[in-house]
Amino acid sequence: MSNFSFDIVSEVDLQEVDNAVNQAIKELGQRYDFKNSKASIAFDRKEKKITLIADDDFKLRALTDILATRLAKRGVSIKALKFNVPEKAFEGYLRQSVEICMGIDKERAKELTGIIKGLGLKVQTQIEGEKIKVSSTKKDELQEVIAHLRGLDFSLPLNFCNYR
Repeated sequence: MSNFSFDIVSEVDLQEVDNAVNQAIKELGQRYDFKNSKASIAFDRKEKKITLIADDDFKLRALTDILATRLAKRGVSIKALKFNVPEKAFEGYLRQSVEICMGIDKERAKELTGIIKGLGLKVQTQIEGEKIKVSSTKKDELQEVIAHLRGLDFSLPLNFCNYR
């Protein structure tokens, strides 16, 4: 009897984030409302952080919108971002750091396994670090799990990989 399985992960394509940030920077340079502004967007790939700097609260919101739009167009889920509270920077400017969250933490992993168990299918779930392995003897049941999870509005972006 063979077992089929797949992994549930929460990952972000950092190259797409990089592309989105570059597009947002380009748009920032072209927008009239940001003329003579010191507003900026910076992406630190190693730290998985985006730093937004803006003149005031209004411009920070506009900057966030530009970034969110660009990320969405590149297929990066906004749910993978954790917007920290803006802090005062130099000369009255505002700085906001945005963390890119990767992996599924223990709390959310337990929540997901609970949701899967609640489906009443004959599948096994196993939390392995920052991913969840789901296995079953029937491919159909695994596809049902994937379909159900895709339909949920979960707090993290979910990806399904290693389907065997």
